[in-house]
Amino acid sequence: MSTLATLFASASLVVAAAVAAADEGGNHLKDGPEAATVRSACSVCHSTDYIEMNSPFLKRAGWEAEVGKMIKVMGATIPEADVPRIVDYLTRNYGVE
Repeated sequence: MSTLATLFASASLVVAAAVAAADEGGNHLKDGPEAATVRSACSVCHSTDYIEMNSPFLKRAGWEAEVGKMIKVMGATIPEADVPRIVDYLTRNYGVE
């Protein structure tokens, strides 16, 4: 096997291992009527771990800004009709008072 083929095979194994390690099997969103909407909207681009990581800091206005940033800056394709429901869910389940 050539050096390039060996390097490619090694890199492929590293990528496969990283994908397997990134499995979110233990990370579940809190139950709620919009959990499925939030999961489908957010996990397209990032782990739902980010929701819990931000939860100690964000009030409703913070979650509104965060969802807005995901749409306007990061290019998330979240239907406008889903935005209030996503913000409500995040505020209720992960927001601070």
